[in-house]
Amino acid sequence: MGSLSKMRRILGIVGSVLNEVISFIVFSFLDILDVLLCVIYKVFDFFIEAEWKPCYCSSTKEVITNINSHGKILVSEKGESKIVSLCSTTLQLDDISDTLYTRSSLVSDISKTTVKELKKLKKVDHDHKRNTIKYSSRSERIVNKNGGSVRSTFTINSTIVEMLQEKIGGSQAHPIPRWSDCDCKTCNSWSSGFSKETLFVKAQGPKDHAKEDVLFIHGFISSSSFWTETLFPNFSDVTKSSYRLLAVDLLGFGRSPKPTDSLYTLRDHIDMIERSVIEPYKVKSFHIVAHSLGCILALALAVKYPGSVKSLTLLSPPYFPVPKGENPTQYVLRRVAPRRVWPMIAFGSSIAAWYEHISRTICLLICKNHRCWEFLTKLITRNRMKTYLIEGFMCHTHNAAWHTLHNIICGTAGKLESYLDAVNNQLKCDVNIFHGLDDELLPVECSLAVQTRIPRANVKVIEKKDHITIVVGRQQSFARDLEDIWKKTSG
Repeated sequence: MGSLSKMRRILGIVGSVLNEVISFIVFSFLDILDVLLCVIYKVFDFFIEAEWKPCYCSSTKEVITNINSHGKILVSEKGESKIVSLCSTTLQLDDISDTLYTRSSLVSDISKTTVKELKKLKKVDHDHKRNTIKYSSRSERIVNKNGGSVRSTFTINSTIVEMLQEKIGGSQAHPIPRWSDCDCKTCNSWSSGFSKETLFVKAQGPKDHAKEDVLFIHGFISSSSFWTETLFPNFSDVTKSSYRLLAVDLLGFGRSPKPTDSLYTLRDHIDMIERSVIEPYKVKSFHIVAHSLGCILALALAVKYPGSVKSLTLLSPPYFPVPKGENPTQYVLRRVAPRRVWPMIAFGSSIAAWYEHISRTICLLICKNHRCWEFLTKLITRNRMKTYLIEGFMCHTHNAAWHTLHNIICGTAGKLESYLDAVNNQLKCDVNIFHGLDDELLPVECSLAVQTRIPRANVKVIEKKDHITIVVGRQQSFARDLEDIWKKTSG
């Protein structure tokens, strides 16, 4: 037994070293490929749409905000300045994650890590940290023609400035859909009529006099089908007649709007949920069930409606406690997307998070042609396999997935602790957490970390289940779990 365990340990070390070496080679190549694709897409965008799509390879611009300018910002670069008026619906700049435009190459990242370790060995003080978005340590006094005023300075990527200008101007700068996005009726059913202003909502249950409402929020690159095809058919008749079940396609996914000028911030997502579910359905008291990225939105909603949430059920919440001294957004980016070729789910998340143009290429090949992939899947499986997971995975745009990943998963890293503390101190609702033991994307430690912030939370770890099979494959059992939670709360 001793020699066997020693052999396993040696094989584990060898495997880890191989993973590191192969990952370095692969991701170094991808760093170069992404730069080349940047140029290629600019050419294609220009010739097909008469202008190129702004990307986060652009240089940064200096943005100067006037504290007393009534929502106006001054954008300046190379001596040229513009005042841009912000309307009440425009996002705040602190909603934008710096991981959108601060993603160093793997070689650069390793070099920086090596230098840092050498400095530690030499006991060199290493207190100065660089942040791409930062407020200056002191206010700068800038004098305009009408007199002096104090303004704070910070930098922001030019892509964000351009997209802000499109939103503020009220004009649609890019066609819908873009040439690299899917043009099918399912993906673009929102582009006409009232559907532009609201999310797609699948409602089931009594229209009037429902006992309580239940809001289901799916995770990243998914859709409401994750719930409606699994849980909804397995709820008891009593539940179906007592509760109104509301499952949404989040902004940018499924059949919901996919605006090309949106930055898909936390505020954008929450506003659309309110406008599409809470207000039109006149929701007063409700339960929330959320998976993965949806857990962040669920926590934000719970904090915003502390007296209305009856229970909070989180599946695989993406919470990584940030060590002191670390940049929260960058730390979470490296945890969610570690730039490793194994496990495969980590490789996929790394491609999606680190490479803007490679991930756009994947969307071009997969999402734009999802009808073909669905047909092939049905043909190969002889129509014995339901394709709702494939539909949810493929029915989105690159713009939506890219910004949602960075602005929600990474961008909220510095806010999650305050949300969890608010749920613990201000809300009285039951909190239940489910996590698959074999989840290779978000480890069980994420749920246990949530429990440390909310001690009353009940954590249930499901053996032999991963990020998806925490629901898919055990939908009957999970439906009973939810019914017990709701019954207990109502009782």
